[in-house]
Amino acid sequence: MDAQTDHRARPAYVPTRRRGSVDRVVLCGIAAALMIGLAGSAGAQADWPGFGGPNHDGKSSDTGLLKQWPEGGPKLLWKAPGIGKGYSSVAVVDGIAYTTGDIAGRLFVSAIDSTGKGLWQAVADSAWEGDHPGARSTPTLDGGNLYIESGNGVVGCHDAKTGKRKWVQNLRDLGGSPHGWGYAESVLILGKLAIVTPGGEHCIVALDKATGKPVWSTSGWQAVPQYGGNYPFVRDGVPMIANGTSEGLACVNARDGSLLWYNTFSAHNTANCPTPIYSEGYVFWANGYGKGGLCLKLSAAGGKVSAQEAWRTRDMDCRHGGYVVHEGYVYGNNGGGWACLDLKTGRTMWKNGGVGKGSLCYADGMLYLFGEDGGRVGLATCSPQGMELRGTFSVQGNGPSWAHPVVIGGRLYLRYDDNLYCYDVKTD
Repeated sequence: MDAQTDHRARPAYVPTRRRGSVDRVVLCGIAAALMIGLAGSAGAQADWPGFGGPNHDGKSSDTGLLKQWPEGGPKLLWKAPGIGKGYSSVAVVDGIAYTTGDIAGRLFVSAIDSTGKGLWQAVADSAWEGDHPGARSTPTLDGGNLYIESGNGVVGCHDAKTGKRKWVQNLRDLGGSPHGWGYAESVLILGKLAIVTPGGEHCIVALDKATGKPVWSTSGWQAVPQYGGNYPFVRDGVPMIANGTSEGLACVNARDGSLLWYNTFSAHNTANCPTPIYSEGYVFWANGYGKGGLCLKLSAAGGKVSAQEAWRTRDMDCRHGGYVVHEGYVYGNNGGGWACLDLKTGRTMWKNGGVGKGSLCYADGMLYLFGEDGGRVGLATCSPQGMELRGTFSVQGNGPSWAHPVVIGGRLYLRYDDNLYCYDVKTD
């Protein structure tokens, strides 16, 4: 079955500049950001500026890491308590870690230095008080600013040195409303734009990252927002942004928000949490609650985008933990364990219990696994031939551990409950 193609979409908000000027100035920045960033050369290699890392794919550029952990796990460098309740992961830039957490009914963003010392905390919004309370969005750092989205749909830009807020935008004012478990996406920065998903009639919206004012929005795709983020990529010269919604997977043109294609896989699911991912001409998206995964093969000859359904699988039933693509294979959470799939064919290479249901990060040929129950952490081989655990340990906390692990600068960052842990995973 083919994904649907729709060219009816038009910008819904009047840009602050004439359309032609937006194409020349803002959109050149978008193309440059995508081309440079996805080539893996944007910024310092020891930075992890937001959810999924510099390329939004959950993969670290680190090398020289341990291939086997000692008994009890790698060395704990520090533990930073008091960051607040929640499931936010971390952004790490210049050795400073940023995360969000709920404290006494308010959503705070915290900055923690390379020794574990707290630098500052600032209020971003009131806390999410619906189901599963706790912080959701991981901060996104760009140009000395932090971009944060609360469970209530309040988007703010904060000074990364002080936490002082520079501007605020409410997704309700853009036609959205928090659904079910609240907003959980992390803000995507592309060039001069901050991309968010309020949902509703104008499902995906681009804001001017300097002011918070709308630049473009998607029309022709009305949906309730879900819990994954916007994923940027380029295919045959066309810059695209894909995200999952209540009506399925949608992809828009990053230049103006026009709808390029959609697929109704996983429409009206209990929840669609993972972010889609692109690799080698394929878009992969998997969800939990019995849905499994979808893979689409893309082409954009002459600027006309085609999204052909390549395969579906039940062997990546993924609620929160996500997946990574490495050398043509997808590695990710599958129900109570893990699975590996051939990206081009959908063939299941293996299934393994690992540390149980959880989230992951890739670095230096290994998978870093963070189990949802009991804070169990594992190091595993990343190979289509099978998964082998090379060490496990546990961190302390209460409730489910839904934050994704981060490996950058030779350090493993784990957020669990009210605590941020930092481990040394470099070789001697």
